[in-house]
Amino acid sequence: MSWVVVRRWVATMSVALLVAAGCATAGLWQWHRHQARSAAVAVLEENRDAAPLPLERLLRQGAAVEEDQVWHAVTATGHYVPGSTVLLRNRPVGGAQGFHALAGFLVDEGALAGTVLVVDRGWIPTAADGASPRSVPELPDGTVELLARLRVEEGANDRTAPPGQVQVINAETVRLAASVPWEEPTLLAYATVIGENGEPTGLGALEEPSTDLGSHLSYAFQWSVFAIGAVVGAVILLRREAADGATSTPPRRRRRPSAEDEEDALLDAQESAAAG
Repeated sequence: MSWVVVRRWVATMSVALLVAAGCATAGLWQWHRHQARSAAVAVLEENRDAAPLPLERLLRQGAAVEEDQVWHAVTATGHYVPGSTVLLRNRPVGGAQGFHALAGFLVDEGALAGTVLVVDRGWIPTAADGASPRSVPELPDGTVELLARLRVEEGANDRTAPPGQVQVINAETVRLAASVPWEEPTLLAYATVIGENGEPTGLGALEEPSTDLGSHLSYAFQWSVFAIGAVVGAVILLRREAADGATSTPPRRRRRPSAEDEEDALLDAQESAAAG
């Protein structure tokens, strides 16, 4: 095998392995996404049907919600902080634009008494102008028996919003956006309302969480096929080129005429001239 052929084999296989490595990396990323989504859906399905627990059983002051406790129903007794309503922007429900009504719920009983839980009370459609809420609901007065689902608070960001509104459900961001920020410690979580005093809030219902696993598994399979195909395709190409090279007849090298051949050719030329 000539050096040129060897170099071609090395170059072709190097490119094929590089492509295969990229495809395998993409496939692994999709596989990990599938595993993470599957785990999240499993937690959702288990906690959604579980019996409600007191808030202090699942949440501690200064600690975030555990991953295996997300969406679990909790109960708490307390009251809403006056003037704590904050609107969450850009969160459509069922494809319809609107706002979420957030508020601070001051826990009055149990181990978490004296702390505030941010609560998403429901959805408000936009007004005719498409930029403002149709109405801002009043908070219930007095003691409220809250039934809600625990959620992980969202990360704070630098996106601005009009006064009294926020772009994310982050406990500290919501507290600062309230017309009169509360001073009590804020729990590092939020909850979506199921009911208040055994009744709906009167606001629009929030969307149920999706249990769709998405297309990550199929994408992982496709990237794996691409990785294998890159290597197999390169091998087939090189073997085909090698087979074509073995069956083809190399061109004959022209032999340099000898002195006798040159002398014969000269005599032939002279005889032809004499005969003419």
